[in-house]
Amino acid sequence: LNGVYFSSISAYGCGNPTYPPTAKVVNGVDAKAYSWPWQISLQYRSGSSYYHTCGGTLISPNWVMTAGHCISSRNTYRVVLGKYDLTKVENSEQIFGTANIIVHPNWNSNCVACGNDIALIKLERSAIINDKVQPACLPAPGDVLPNNYSCYITGWGRLYTNGPLASKLQQALLPVVDHSVCSRSDWWGSTVKTTMVCAGGELKSGCNGDSGGPLNCKSSDGLWYVHGVTSFGSSSGCNTIRKPTVFTRVSAFISWINDTMTRY
Repeated sequence: LNGVYFSSISAYGCGNPTYPPTAKVVNGVDAKAYSWPWQISLQYRSGSSYYHTCGGTLISPNWVMTAGHCISSRNTYRVVLGKYDLTKVENSEQIFGTANIIVHPNWNSNCVACGNDIALIKLERSAIINDKVQPACLPAPGDVLPNNYSCYITGWGRLYTNGPLASKLQQALLPVVDHSVCSRSDWWGSTVKTTMVCAGGELKSGCNGDSGGPLNCKSSDGLWYVHGVTSFGSSSGCNTIRKPTVFTRVSAFISWINDTMTRY
């Protein structure tokens, strides 16, 4: 088993999709199938069926990163990898129960703006890493992207405020808005902490159902790093000017992520 695990990781590495995404898309559009192979669908059980509630990111064969606000102790969850169209059963999909769900100890569901909106899910078994299911790279501790850096949000979230969930995985270009701009009083003000990343704030943004999913940013090494976990947007609607989507900044939580994966 270990041999399979190591050979599959070394063959694919992280952040290097077999089917590269179509870049420079300004508006939200259908993503190319399997071009974001670390994107997962977090689903909760209701009756005998499961329903998409949040996105997330595969960060190792048996660990997924999502948002703290996506997790409720009342729900039973499953993680679906290799998904493209939520309305179809796909040959590429891998479905997992959860062995453990660890929400950040300082996450407070009554205070989203307090930060720490991050959670890790240990899968009941390791995923099969292949051309359609691969882990993302995580940034170095403390990494902060410059203003206007091109990143992409991906997810099955609503296409517009109060609209239906997307059936096919969507992607949208969201340039980073640095903290000095995003924390201005006419932007997000003091709501935005330094442990968060803002991106977008003009034509496109995350929307309900995108929560927990990745902010994907390509590095100069050619690999994709997940710099953000989708956390919150404006109550005025999904595409509100000067109210960019706010993400948990992954690079602020690397030691917690490593500690948690080691401990559990």
